[in-house]
Amino acid sequence: MDVNRRQVLWVGGAIGAAALLAACSGSGETSAGATGGTPRRGGTLRVGALGRASAVTRDPHATQANESDYLIIALVHDTLTAPGAKTNTVPRLAARWRSSDDLRTWRFTVAKGATFHDGSPVTAEDMAWSLRRLRATPTGATRLPGIRAENIKAEGADTVVLVSDYANADLPLLTRLTTFVLKKGTTDKELGKAPGAGPFKLDWFRSGNARLVRNEHWYGGEVLLDAIEVKIFESPQAMSNALLQGQIDLASNAGAVAARTAKKRKDIQIVRRPDDMAMPIVMRTSDGPFADAKVRRALRLAVDREAMVEQVLSGYGTVANDILGTGDPAYAASVPQRTRDLAGARSLLKEAGFDTSKTYRLLTTEDIPGLAESATLFATQVREAGVKIDVVRQESATFWDKTWLRADLYTTYWGTNDSVVFFASKTMVSEAAQNEAGWKNAAFDKAYREAIGTKDTDRRAKALKRLQRIEHDASGYLLWGMADGIDLATAPVRGLPTLPGYGRVQLERAWLDR
Repeated sequence: MDVNRRQVLWVGGAIGAAALLAACSGSGETSAGATGGTPRRGGTLRVGALGRASAVTRDPHATQANESDYLIIALVHDTLTAPGAKTNTVPRLAARWRSSDDLRTWRFTVAKGATFHDGSPVTAEDMAWSLRRLRATPTGATRLPGIRAENIKAEGADTVVLVSDYANADLPLLTRLTTFVLKKGTTDKELGKAPGAGPFKLDWFRSGNARLVRNEHWYGGEVLLDAIEVKIFESPQAMSNALLQGQIDLASNAGAVAARTAKKRKDIQIVRRPDDMAMPIVMRTSDGPFADAKVRRALRLAVDREAMVEQVLSGYGTVANDILGTGDPAYAASVPQRTRDLAGARSLLKEAGFDTSKTYRLLTTEDIPGLAESATLFATQVREAGVKIDVVRQESATFWDKTWLRADLYTTYWGTNDSVVFFASKTMVSEAAQNEAGWKNAAFDKAYREAIGTKDTDRRAKALKRLQRIEHDASGYLLWGMADGIDLATAPVRGLPTLPGYGRVQLERAWLDR
């Protein structure tokens, strides 16, 4: 499973890294009640994050099944670029970038003054080595699509050159989330204690729990907190209880149920990250009972989206329209919103010759709040159109090892609301390594290539609209709604980010008003 699902999420210019980092992580991005006062240095922020001790990993380029692991890694190590508040992609460890005229060759410049925690400078060789290491992972082709390891090279002391197999105007966007930079030559045995270049340094780590201390020499500007302590929790309920009992200051990604409970407490802040998480139902398109596009359209028509948002998310979310990437400025709001039509669903099923006498399995997990509940409500709703669904809950490891990418019908989730082309490149173009529905559509592939392969604004816009219409009509995704990301925090916590996905782990601007 790619890290983006768990956390997880536009072409930039040569803008100063420090200013953009401030825009990315702070001002204007926190909810009411989380701002106010004069930022001050000092204090330890105690953060709860979900995870299992049995699934802990210390490798920044490996699959991080635990949100706690990703949080720790993202505070210790920095990526080339990051999600932004005003633009989709802003500088991080790469201060600026530029492309060749054909959009195939990209040059990234290391941020001035960037050093590792041991004091050594971050060089282009470190960056290139780290990207090649990432590319060599099992999901490396998905994380850096179109970039082969031999086409990642250092040029001088501060420039990394990436050459794509095809024109790609969105390459900087793909260098967010997982492009953590390590010192060149770091061995697997050294990963747990390898120095990073991020805003915090690792003090200690024990069974998924960790203490991180401020990096006084971080190139991105002043870090306010003295330290962050990360505590691992196996369930949102246990994490929320710890917050209510004063054991932690911040419950990360606590979910709608916890927010509903905390709403009665004046001493608890509810920090909402609108449209943060996608929890689509995946219908396999390459073979099996849902291979017929008419059957997939029928299931989409059978869903009561408003009821799903209200019941599964307790209202902490919005209705979606079967297109991934709702936070994208290029999201095609002009595509008509699909609404419930049981008569139309029954008609399409009949036309497709769908066997309504059978019972079909819908596989799900309880990895995140509301996921299994969404499967159960979906099964109840489509029964009214004549489709019988048996919901099967699987243990997380079994689901991701045996079900994901293979089953005819299953739930999935993406813990980042990213751009339309991000999701297209990860899961929908024919060559995508994580093609969750086994979908291959030549017209979609063509629209994707046209969208990322041009600098012309009008041509790009038209290609993106066409791509989204095809996805809406024929893909294997039934995206009924987008869940808000919800963090719970005690009253003194200030400066929390509300950017989705990776943005929410950028805690370098957080501070304590006490």
